[in-house]
Amino acid sequence: MANKIKPSGADGLALQDTKPARAAGLVDENPDGDATYLADVRVYAFDQLLLVVNRDTVDTPAVTDLAVMAARDTDSIHRAMDASIQIAGNGYQVQLPPATDAGFTEGDRAPCHPAPGVLVISTDDGTPAGADSARLAADLVSLRRHHLE
Repeated sequence: MANKIKPSGADGLALQDTKPARAAGLVDENPDGDATYLADVRVYAFDQLLLVVNRDTVDTPAVTDLAVMAARDTDSIHRAMDASIQIAGNGYQVQLPPATDAGFTEGDRAPCHPAPGVLVISTDDGTPAGADSARLAADLVSLRRHHLE
């Protein structure tokens, strides 16, 4: 089941994303499970979709491909903001400063789709728009993996 968007103090909204963040390489841990690396990320907002990109490992042409695909498919583009992966509870969360621009609100279910250096967060609201968001997230993950072939 997808985690829900939660409040995160002065930083606005966040999403608990421990397993996807590990899968995307946005965090690294030592053998004791202590964080040794937390990525600096940029969050791009599109209607019902957030694209979280590791600023250090995803090059500009790849980011451009991903952002253009998302903008064309959603017919939207909102703010992009720098954010962080943080330790939260027993895992990690990603700050989502432009989440409200994309239509996310506290309590929304938000599946996280990992790819190397990238998380794509879609909506899960049971509507056709939510289904389109999940399909686009899968397409963006495929595109990112294609970049690395």
